[in-house]
Amino acid sequence: MENDNRSLLELLYHVSREVATALDLRTVLQRVLYEAIDNAGGERGSIIVMDDHGKPLDSIIVHGRQIQKDTTRQLRVTVERGLAGWVVRNEKPALVPDTSRDSRWLRRPDDAVQESGAKSAICVPLMAREKIVGVLTLVHPIPNVFDRGHLEIMQAIADQVGVAILNARLYTESQRQARVMTALADGAITINASLQMNDVFQRILNQTIQALQVETVALALKESPSGDFVFRAATGNQAGSILGKRVLAGEGLIAKVVKDRQGIVVPALRDDNPFATQSFSEGIDSHAVAMAPIQAQGKIIGVVEAINPTSGVFDPDALLVMTGIGSLAGTTIQNAQLFEQVEETQKRYRELFNDSIDPILITDWDGVILEANRKALSLTGYDAKTFQTMNVEDVHEVNWGSVGKGFEYLHDDHTASYEAILKVKAGEGVPVEVYLRNINFEDDQVIQWTFRDISERKALDVLRDDLTSMIYHDLRSPLSNVISSLEVLDNLLDDQDEATESLLSIASNSTARMQRLISSLLDINRLESGQPIATQQGVSPERLIHEALDAVSPSTKGRSQKLNISLQKNLPNIWVDGDMILRVLINLLENASKFTPAEGKIEVGAKRDGEWVQLWIADNGIGISPDNHTRIFEKFARTKRGEKIAGLGVGLAFCRLAVDGHGGKIWVDNGQKKGTRFNITLPTERIEQ
Repeated sequence: MENDNRSLLELLYHVSREVATALDLRTVLQRVLYEAIDNAGGERGSIIVMDDHGKPLDSIIVHGRQIQKDTTRQLRVTVERGLAGWVVRNEKPALVPDTSRDSRWLRRPDDAVQESGAKSAICVPLMAREKIVGVLTLVHPIPNVFDRGHLEIMQAIADQVGVAILNARLYTESQRQARVMTALADGAITINASLQMNDVFQRILNQTIQALQVETVALALKESPSGDFVFRAATGNQAGSILGKRVLAGEGLIAKVVKDRQGIVVPALRDDNPFATQSFSEGIDSHAVAMAPIQAQGKIIGVVEAINPTSGVFDPDALLVMTGIGSLAGTTIQNAQLFEQVEETQKRYRELFNDSIDPILITDWDGVILEANRKALSLTGYDAKTFQTMNVEDVHEVNWGSVGKGFEYLHDDHTASYEAILKVKAGEGVPVEVYLRNINFEDDQVIQWTFRDISERKALDVLRDDLTSMIYHDLRSPLSNVISSLEVLDNLLDDQDEATESLLSIASNSTARMQRLISSLLDINRLESGQPIATQQGVSPERLIHEALDAVSPSTKGRSQKLNISLQKNLPNIWVDGDMILRVLINLLENASKFTPAEGKIEVGAKRDGEWVQLWIADNGIGISPDNHTRIFEKFARTKRGEKIAGLGVGLAFCRLAVDGHGGKIWVDNGQKKGTRFNITLPTERIEQ
């Protein structure tokens, strides 16, 4: 007995020394098995290592002195349905004298009785800190070889090595985690080193194939709006058969990854595997596949797939590495896509910049010219190098009132415009409309100057001015003669019949209207040239309104339109050129009558507003589009009202200039539900005390 105890102590000392000198899990497992076989006997042995949740984590099988490969899947089945599983569930050892007579033994094809498959086996739990960390099994090819003595030796060895296996497992896990962190850190550096899409794809593939040691890696991106996944990149064996392949939305392994929003590892694609028909690597001899989503900002934008690890099975940390690479890839791919969009936008901008029919300059915020398009070069006669030595003030006079000191008005995406003369290298300058705005150009905030050639418009303005001058000077005198002749004729015809009186009235009204138009054209020229209104005096607004109504009464009576007058009592006089404001009121009333249907309503009113008198003319006609409320006051502007075109474009321009010249304001109400309401404010007469 003493000798047996001494031998057992020597055995335990030897086993302890063997496992204590190694930290690598595979090495520890191998040494434990060798010691068990050498001291307890047996043809082969195995160890299954369990994680903290009781799941198989690693394993080793030794046959004689040969270590078998790819054993994890085989021993996982043993834990689920065989003797090892019974030991784990019951946390006690098992002695099986004859495996053919014990239902706990997982029978394999070579275990059939007639195949001399009966064996004897010992299976003991490996405990550490009161938890099972593994299962140690010895098998002898002959039944009834193992007895209680062998079981005690096995249990003693198991008690001695449990902590060592746990420490080796924890060390190996820490080493794996370190490798994972290193792989992800290296991946982050490598993957983010470029923003060129093809380069980014290749870096992701290279990093994955290096980290997982697999034969093939492929990357698919999600397409909008179909939701299909298209393989954009692949590397490794038979990668060419994957490129461009489309997986329809909701199909294959991709659908599961997208639905679960997490990666998946399929250790073996066999015919009986439920995922075999879902493999999206058809045409490739795949025996193991791992897939992880590529995510960016919480959305799955693609997947990365690894096929066939060179070791035959994926490491336990493979999915963690894949998931980490997928997260890194998502951010990098999205950045690369944004970079591509920016590059494409800048490319399109350069094409538009150079192909523009208008001269365009790009300057910094000091006005130094950085770029000039082809039109600017051809129009000014300067070459690109010369332009880059010039300031924008060298080619035209900057209107600092419009752009602000230091171009301050262009901040916050504001724009500015004004007219100027663009200087050219030879010949006279070109009249231009200058448009300025700040833009992002090649990652810098710069100013874009667009010079729109307005030579034709200026020539047309001169022609119109000449025409206006001709109308005034060449028609005024003959018209005055016509008016005088009509007055003399009216006086000579004492006994006028109704027809003659009607004809004279029509002629008188028409000539008066022509005279008002000519006077308004003259006033437009004077007011646009900046001449002040020198004939202002106190005038009763009631008198002007009634005179204007008398002037347009033939038109309103002929259309059976109802006139409503709304005048505040005791209105003060207004300080105006009476004739000019009378023509403003007549013009507005004629427009109201013209665009109001027969039997419609027109209202004329006035009220005091502090030191101003507000007058208004409203109708229930066809109205004016809100978009044109400002444009209608521009000279020669013509806008559609219903199916008609309003006027010649000078009447309302005269009204605006006349009211502005008095310091007042004219506008169209935005709140009118039907028709149009014009409002005018004019200053009251100041009575000196």
